[in-house]
Amino acid sequence: MSDIRGPAASLASRVTEMRTDVLVLGGGMAAYRAAIAARNEGVEVVLAYRGRGASPYVIGFNAPLGHCDDRDSPDVYFDDMVRGGYGLNDRRLVRRLAHGAADAYRELQALGVPFAMQAERERALQRHLSGNSYARSVYVPDGTGRAVIDTLIRHARTLGVVERGGEKVIGLLHGEAGVQGALLWKPHTEQLTLVRARTVVVAMGGLGQLYADSTYPVDVAGDACAMAYEAGATLIDMEFMQFEPVVTIWPSQCRGMEMPTAMLGDGAQLRNAAGERFMLRYNPPHAERQIEKARMALYIQQEIDEGRGLPEGGVWFDATSLDADTRESYVSHCSRLRAAGVDPANQAVIVAPAAHSAMGGILVDDCGWTGVTALYAAGEACGGVHGASRIAGNGCSDTLVFGAVAGRHAARAARALECASEAPIDISLRALSRWWGEEQGDPVPLKHRIQQAVAAHAGIWRCATGLNQGLTTLEQLDVELQSMRARTLAGAVALLETERMTRCAVMVLAAALQRTESRGAHQRTDFPQSDTRWLTHLSFDRDGQFSPREIPIH
Repeated sequence: MSDIRGPAASLASRVTEMRTDVLVLGGGMAAYRAAIAARNEGVEVVLAYRGRGASPYVIGFNAPLGHCDDRDSPDVYFDDMVRGGYGLNDRRLVRRLAHGAADAYRELQALGVPFAMQAERERALQRHLSGNSYARSVYVPDGTGRAVIDTLIRHARTLGVVERGGEKVIGLLHGEAGVQGALLWKPHTEQLTLVRARTVVVAMGGLGQLYADSTYPVDVAGDACAMAYEAGATLIDMEFMQFEPVVTIWPSQCRGMEMPTAMLGDGAQLRNAAGERFMLRYNPPHAERQIEKARMALYIQQEIDEGRGLPEGGVWFDATSLDADTRESYVSHCSRLRAAGVDPANQAVIVAPAAHSAMGGILVDDCGWTGVTALYAAGEACGGVHGASRIAGNGCSDTLVFGAVAGRHAARAARALECASEAPIDISLRALSRWWGEEQGDPVPLKHRIQQAVAAHAGIWRCATGLNQGLTTLEQLDVELQSMRARTLAGAVALLETERMTRCAVMVLAAALQRTESRGAHQRTDFPQSDTRWLTHLSFDRDGQFSPREIPIH
């Protein structure tokens, strides 16, 4: 790759342009649902993505169909979400999700997704996941995520959605007229593409790669939140990072694989090193059932911290008591474990909590609008719907429902939007061009140190001393970063990514420090009780920089 030097204006000649009505950023379920919904409104749609995010690994999703228990309903589902979110949820979003999930299921079924069905073939099989009053998770035995995303991809192509795969989003084109597109880069090339659009939907996932040893894929590191923030959007609830309670640490070949909490609902058990079914102490008489993930993760971590865990650093996840049909319905998990030499029919695996999903993100209304002209968002890039903790099975429901909502409203806005004066191309290059210069330093070790600082000081337990130490560390790392420069496009992109990681990390720690209580996925050892005074969102916007502000719950 040849050297690239000079200000943003000198890079403009390297950029090719294209136009569309709606630009969707992301390659997972939320993005494809948005693209399909927008295309169904009759507008032109371009979808750009680097990877598929976590979508292929989804195990199932909640839909209050009442097929396994006719007492279930959208209203019961609504109550479960608010209770599981410790009252911090945006009720507008919860209502939209509660009443939209069943429709999403029916739409996917009509497209041919082979959900597990009861014998009469008109009613879905549904699993009982933690935090849900009834069994309401629908699933595909051979892999829900892969079946759903493959179906959505095929349908999007049938509709004529234009895909730009394997491209990194560098930033949003934004100015006084709002957001007017995005700049893309094809890795390992010097190719830059500016996609001008009447509206943009951001659906690029959450914050997981801020943490060392998270369950997140590498293409989800906070870019969506950082770019929206740069464009003028507000971020909320950044302090709430949920730890998946049962992530495999042994067998080592399966390290990082999430064991399904649905298995616990089916009767699998958690046991400590002494063989005790310890969840009976914490959640009698239900033990592993009828408990949301944040609490379960805390109790597992407490067993480990107090010396009742295994030498590997976890607890046993024992599915040997399940009947064969139930156990074997988790096809991919059983297959992976057996390939690693462990048969779940007669051997437990070792699990421990790991950073898994962010409740915080971009503030949106129930149409997916961010408050910035022409900018919409969907999926885990957004905050508000899950409150302080996400009940199991709701991550996928969120992406499916709000992907379609954001896409539909972005398309309608695109049709109604008057033509604004076009932002000059160099606006989209400014964030990147500031990193040009003589080659200095490698940001990769810096990224690892950011992850370690966040994991150490804003992990499953927090306290003022650790949070202040973490913020000091991040400030020092930022000083190191600001002295670095790159002579190649790839190097400049890496530096920009690192800066955005640092910004998001600072917001996580700053909000966690300001929230002097424990609630859901935010647990302070120095403030162990919940406080009704904190039934409010903490928000960040460009005007307030990195000082969180309180805004009311809708």
